[in-house]
Amino acid sequence: MNEQQSGRSRQRQPWRLAVTGSAGVGKTTLATHLAQALQVPLIPEGMRARLESGLDLHALGRDGLRDLVCTLFDEAMAHTRAAVTAGEGFVADRCTLDFLAFWLFYGFGTDDTATSRMVDAAAAALVHYDAVVVLPWGAIPLADDGVRTANPWLQLHYQMLLEGLLARRCGSLPLLAMPERVVGVQARADWILDRLVEAP
Repeated sequence: MNEQQSGRSRQRQPWRLAVTGSAGVGKTTLATHLAQALQVPLIPEGMRARLESGLDLHALGRDGLRDLVCTLFDEAMAHTRAAVTAGEGFVADRCTLDFLAFWLFYGFGTDDTATSRMVDAAAAALVHYDAVVVLPWGAIPLADDGVRTANPWLQLHYQMLLEGLLARRCGSLPLLAMPERVVGVQARADWILDRLVEAP
């Protein structure tokens, strides 16, 4: 990001952005880079931190996994509300619809009442974002880091679910779909900031 981009992108307000996509597409790297470039807080991804600390999702059982998704959503919302109240902007590693995608991906949609609540809460919370950046599946190699699954087809399944939810639920909220050809973190940041400058 050059100085002109940095200055112009901060003229209107501190940006409130979310970066999303399936595991291994570069979300955390890009979100961290953007937060530093824009000088705003990073809202971290809670799932990865737990997995890196040794959490075994398979050991949780169905009820435990369901509770975890709800807890992750509540934590993300608490961080988001705090940043909004402070008026300092933020970059979130995942967006609210990720938690709805988790919910459906793990098969909890069979509980109609709870799913309706999750749909409403996740969609309503999109109001906190100025834009959502969607990173593409398959643009960079999926590394086996011992934390996320290295099965590309499970990641594609999640990506398609997430993209469908974003398309149906975001309304007028800008969705910035990163082109597959843009893969470096600096190039991705520049691509995003160019489009933020163009936003009203």
